[in-house]
Amino acid sequence: MAKVFISDLVLRDGHQSLIATRMRTEDMLPICAKLDSVGFWSLEAWGGATFDTCVRFLREDPWDRLKALRKALPNTRIQMLLRGQNLLGYRNYSDDVVRAFVKKSADNGVDVFRIFDAMNDLRNLRVSIEAVKTSGKIAEGAISYTTSPVHNIPYFVGLAREFEAMGCDTLAIKDMAGLLTPATTAELVKAIAAAVKMPIHMHSHATSGLSAMCFLRAVENGATILDTCNSSFGEGSSHTSTESMVAALAGTEYDTGLSLPLLQEITAYFRETRKKYWQFESAFTGVDTRVLVNQVPGGMISNLSNQLKEQGALNRMDEVLAEIPRVREDLGFPPLVTPTSQIVGTQAVLNVLTGQRYKSVTTEVKNYLQGRYGKTPGEVNAQVRSIAIGSAEIITSRPADQLKDELDKLRGEIEGIAKSEEDVLTYAMFPELARAFLQERTAGALKPEPLLPVGSNLSCDPLYSPSEFNVTLHGETYHIHISGSGRPGEEQRPFFISVDGIQEEVIVEALNEVEVFGGMAGGGKSKPKETSPKAGSKRPRPSHQGHVTTAMPGTIVDVLVEPGKKVKVGDPVLVIEAMKMETEVHAPISGTVLSVYIVKGDSVTPDEALVEIQLE
Repeated sequence: MAKVFISDLVLRDGHQSLIATRMRTEDMLPICAKLDSVGFWSLEAWGGATFDTCVRFLREDPWDRLKALRKALPNTRIQMLLRGQNLLGYRNYSDDVVRAFVKKSADNGVDVFRIFDAMNDLRNLRVSIEAVKTSGKIAEGAISYTTSPVHNIPYFVGLAREFEAMGCDTLAIKDMAGLLTPATTAELVKAIAAAVKMPIHMHSHATSGLSAMCFLRAVENGATILDTCNSSFGEGSSHTSTESMVAALAGTEYDTGLSLPLLQEITAYFRETRKKYWQFESAFTGVDTRVLVNQVPGGMISNLSNQLKEQGALNRMDEVLAEIPRVREDLGFPPLVTPTSQIVGTQAVLNVLTGQRYKSVTTEVKNYLQGRYGKTPGEVNAQVRSIAIGSAEIITSRPADQLKDELDKLRGEIEGIAKSEEDVLTYAMFPELARAFLQERTAGALKPEPLLPVGSNLSCDPLYSPSEFNVTLHGETYHIHISGSGRPGEEQRPFFISVDGIQEEVIVEALNEVEVFGGMAGGGKSKPKETSPKAGSKRPRPSHQGHVTTAMPGTIVDVLVEPGKKVKVGDPVLVIEAMKMETEVHAPISGTVLSVYIVKGDSVTPDEALVEIQLE
């Protein structure tokens, strides 16, 4: 009998880490028979970002994926990642939604539910753990591992004991950033193994280059299940390769009993499959030891890079990386994992770009400081809390206790569009996105984002136009670096560029734009696309104190004022979404709203006046 069991992550966390979760179900099913014959303890194949990506980009029904995988993997446990009370979205859901989601996930094929909370607030996990147990499935409590002045071995041992008392069947140590070192792993696993009877399941990303060594120390000290990923999607910001771990333990007392030749057949399939998704390849595929200092996982760094590029501020990455630990300390040292990684990272970007810490505070940070995500691990900076939420009441109870049952309300909102309880739950996760998805599905109009042909000339595709080049004009050569731009289709589009090292902002008025299909080298065709001003696109440049602007490009989520309304300085006038986070924009002066230049859904940039207030 095997002494150590393997959970393979190739169908979820592997491709989430390296190709932005873009693998399609059609590329998973052909290899499932071989995956099913390996003898894994489980295959992680659902949850995490897969649900969002299926709906948003792949235009697949995530429930259909789960059903298809269940049919194709009759002998292997299917495992999913569940964010406790957040489920697969970015907010807390009411208890009736949590119970319904877990039940439908179990009914459609999930055997193992790995349940975690970004704050390690186990109150946020109670209902989902109870629901899993009611469904007769395996409940795996997961510790979100991190390091800080308030996180130590006794702290994590205490969490393990609480998970066992809550009825969990197994315990995962979830090292989402690859922060564990071999010595700490040995100490941590030994202490937990002495404190609880549950099997210990190790999860550690390979970002820092230490995960394989950590796994060996883990099994030597009592861990019996390891998370690895087929080498075709392993290593770097992904995970230790399955084949390597199997080979390392072969012939020892920890032998997994898995067939290396069979695993290598699977590897050959996925290596070829991965080539289809070349356009989504992460730039952070190697070892990056910076994570041991700033605790920013590779996936988060790549997101920050894209976000800063959109702001024309890619050259300020080092400032943001330095600011992230400071924001994390201000917020009481939360582990950097969804959604707290986005909360901390976005606020750090705002602090850097506005030039003043907490001048602009996201709605999510305000909710966090109010206790709506749960109890913070450490003490929050009182001054920051005062700036963000003033004297607002702090929630000390379980956050979901503030929520009323909402499933019936959700059913009513999507009546006539949802065809099943699963559809209602998809709508619960991502309301606007799901409504459009379900309507397009009914109309037979679902189309996945295009996969560019391998070998396409990227410079001919607007998504991949050159960002650094030399221009020769009248005999003079200039080095041009484009660090960001406004959005295509805007009447006047700002480009943020460096000319021979000097930062400039250039406003381009597009007379037409060319949409390229498939890349010119791949035989694609181009056609002119006339730009038409959107509602609210003709906006004045900010010229006085009463002009309301935004700190970064984004999308208008809500407009809170109208002409003639009186406002006081600091009153919210609109809500903008940038980098997946919502931020209120406040009145800079007291007065009367003279003009509103935006409507809900508009794309906006920092160089535009969005609202005009007349000083009184």
